[in-house]
Amino acid sequence: MLAYLGQFAADVPAFNVFRYITFRTASAMITGFIVVFLFGPAIIAALRIRQGKGQPIRADGPQTHFKKAGTPTMGGLMILSGVLAATLIWADLSNLYVWTVLLVTVGFGAIGFYDDYLKVTKQSHKGFSGKSRLALEFLIAGVSSALVVYAGTGTFASSLAFPFVKELLIDLGWFYVVFAAFVIVGAGNAVNLTDGLDGLAIVPIMIAASAFGLIAYLSGNVNFANYLQIHYVYGTGELAVLCGAVIGAGLGFLWFNAPPAAIFMGDTGSLALGGMTGAIAVATKHELVLAIIGGLFVIEALSVILQVASFKLTGKRIFLMAPIHHHFEKLGWTESQVVVRFWIIAFMLAFVGLSTLKLR
Repeated sequence: MLAYLGQFAADVPAFNVFRYITFRTASAMITGFIVVFLFGPAIIAALRIRQGKGQPIRADGPQTHFKKAGTPTMGGLMILSGVLAATLIWADLSNLYVWTVLLVTVGFGAIGFYDDYLKVTKQSHKGFSGKSRLALEFLIAGVSSALVVYAGTGTFASSLAFPFVKELLIDLGWFYVVFAAFVIVGAGNAVNLTDGLDGLAIVPIMIAASAFGLIAYLSGNVNFANYLQIHYVYGTGELAVLCGAVIGAGLGFLWFNAPPAAIFMGDTGSLALGGMTGAIAVATKHELVLAIIGGLFVIEALSVILQVASFKLTGKRIFLMAPIHHHFEKLGWTESQVVVRFWIIAFMLAFVGLSTLKLR
């Protein structure tokens, strides 16, 4: 919204600052943090009253988790409020990419909210029907992917780019919409599976948002894109503002989610933020790089897939418990050890992913 003030820079020189994406990204970060930090306590108190017993704890989980009984969930509402407020204030609202990513964020957040609502009211881990949930996710992701293609130019809009190789582009045609939808849905559910310990998911999400904020800024700037020999995608630079909002709102949420957590993110937040990350990767033509930067989420999702497949095929489990962060808890790692070590992995993978910007 305030980005429009940059149009009056000729009359009011001070307004020139609103034209800079870097300034608005930093401002969105601060705004997102302030919104969550100020309104967080009231949201937590309201959710605690309405949810009663809070998020149900898995009976087969680590024994240390039972002391968390009664902790409210749906903390994603705090994050989304900060992200939406900061984005609407600081982003250029005429940018189609911004609205496309917000569509995924809000849509996936609504699905996660309904899932959390069913789990809390039924006091069961069985929330929204898996098939119905995936169908809605693919519908939202499909629409957003089609919008990304519409916002792009020529065959490049429907092409798949490869890291480390600048010239290699494969035009998938309208099948790209299916591929991109799969990336978005996969990212949303991978982050959802990662969200199992206090602070485990939110920090890697902020790391991924930082990485993709930089990628969006560089990809959307023709000079930087040419220098780094990455594909220039007009308009995606504005997504850096949204990433800044996520970082700020994430920091505000971490203030309350730090062990022992006063509130859990829930599917409301994890699905929304995961889908958002996938949508930004699609918009910036860095879908394959997402598998590196978000490698921790990929590992978590693969651990569940392998566990289920192994048990169905052989009757044996590969891990003591899936997702894999619970496996390490079962091995004797403390919760803080698992969380901090997984953060380190997320940092390293983000650095590897960013290295693809130059290694071409």
